[in-house]
Amino acid sequence: MRLVVNYLLRGDRERSNQACPLYVRFTLDQKRAQLSTGIKVCRDDWDDSKQLLKPNVSGAKVFNSKILKITTELHDIYNQLVSAGKSFGVSDIKKRFLGDDTTEGLLQIFDYYLKTIENNLGKGYAYKTLEHYRCSRKKVSQYLVDSLHTSDVSLRDIDFQFLNGFDMYLKSTFKVHQNTAWNYHKHLKRVLNLAISLEYLEKNPYNRFKVKLEESHRDFLTLDELRRLEQKDIELERLSTVRDIFTFACYTGLSYADISKLEKAHIQKRDDGNYWILINRTKTKTECKIPLFENSLQILNKYNFYPEALLKGRVLPVGSNQKLNSYLKELAEICGITKNLTMHMARHTFATTITLSNGVPIETVSKILGHSSLKITQIYARVLESKISEDMGQLRNKLGW
Repeated sequence: MRLVVNYLLRGDRERSNQACPLYVRFTLDQKRAQLSTGIKVCRDDWDDSKQLLKPNVSGAKVFNSKILKITTELHDIYNQLVSAGKSFGVSDIKKRFLGDDTTEGLLQIFDYYLKTIENNLGKGYAYKTLEHYRCSRKKVSQYLVDSLHTSDVSLRDIDFQFLNGFDMYLKSTFKVHQNTAWNYHKHLKRVLNLAISLEYLEKNPYNRFKVKLEESHRDFLTLDELRRLEQKDIELERLSTVRDIFTFACYTGLSYADISKLEKAHIQKRDDGNYWILINRTKTKTECKIPLFENSLQILNKYNFYPEALLKGRVLPVGSNQKLNSYLKELAEICGITKNLTMHMARHTFATTITLSNGVPIETVSKILGHSSLKITQIYARVLESKISEDMGQLRNKLGW
């Protein structure tokens, strides 16, 4: 990467006396910046091949000395930045040349990003997204204080070493899983992309520092476990209600956020004579169209006259996600299920046990789940032992074994 310095006359700013302002243009890594030299030159007085005023021009010696001084200073700044061993670009050279060597702090840009999310809540961003970014901002701030002993850091000081240190800090201090660390890095990378858009950075340090996303195991209930949960006699009303909400999620694939806002207006009778749920997903705003099974309709009818239905228009008495997940742990123990029951597991169960393992095409499942990409749905496309056994049984029959 070499700094290239050239001079050019700005003909678009030619004066009445045919004098044009002389600009210095410097290029680095295919990016360029330019500055006025403060010199006015007539076209006939400029030697473009030598990049100097012609020697017979009045004042040429003084002006040429200034041009050479500018060239030398730009190369000196370039060499200083190279020696510092930090990532930099033409904007950094320009700032230092102008005496403005300050740069925005990382947390300043992070706060700007958070403000952008706040201003767009409900317009492409969900409140949960804001919470996640706030958490990431807190982790970055803690890293700066604990490891670098500073309240903020200049954007130009963020390099491979900084990102690697942040990664090790997350895993050693908070014992986070690789995929959790990946999420923190994803947020920080987007903040740095914003810094590039604002022209505070030339390129993203994550171009060199790569974070791998490990394949995760998404737990779900088997059909036997789901039946056991459905058929268990439960006397406590709060647990019985949670069981109904969880079961409803297992047969519709709706997330907690979508079930909690489900209204009667979302339940519609369609041309096929069956009732469907028509709702836009809270997370992606994509439309979900979900046919309702008879057992799901029975659950909805059961809560027709609950306060939530009568006063709030909601079809199910859904409490906070934290409280539901807490009650689900009690429910799992009562039903003899050793898995960590959560509301999100119901969505996994719908995708894996209810639909894909029963031959529903992945494109249909993706549409029902409201996924924005088929790649997201493919995470659930695991082959269950029961499906393998069934398929191999059919093969044995064909082969006569």
